[in-house]
Amino acid sequence: MDDLPERVEALQAAGWKQRALGGFADRIGPIWTRKETDGWAYGVLATPEHLNPAGFVHGGGLCALFDHVVSAVAWEAVGRRACVTVQLNTQFLAAAREGQFLEARARVARATNSLVFVDGVIETAETQLLRGSSVQKIIDSAT
Repeated sequence: MDDLPERVEALQAAGWKQRALGGFADRIGPIWTRKETDGWAYGVLATPEHLNPAGFVHGGGLCALFDHVVSAVAWEAVGRRACVTVQLNTQFLAAAREGQFLEARARVARATNSLVFVDGVIETAETQLLRGSSVQKIIDSAT
């Protein structure tokens, strides 16, 4: 991607901020975030490191991004208490290519005392790539 500096500058101008979160999240990113009216948006700029041998963004990478996003949305919704994924459902709708900015958004559909149900999507400016849902277990600090 020869135009990476220009792409990064354009994302920053649009209000996106690159995050260094540590651990596995840094392997699927770098992850970008942007505060929006109804919550947070997350993104990844697809580079050659995100591609499978066929030249498309790896489905496992999309799933990992989706899992990170639904977990972060659940965490925020329950007062920043730790949550872990107990179920993750995804449907791949289209393929993503190098250079595309993958935007992920999710919302809490329902929350109980111990579980958070989250729905979300990953899309580019033109195409919805993945749609899915997740069940997150709220982890008690005494557990």
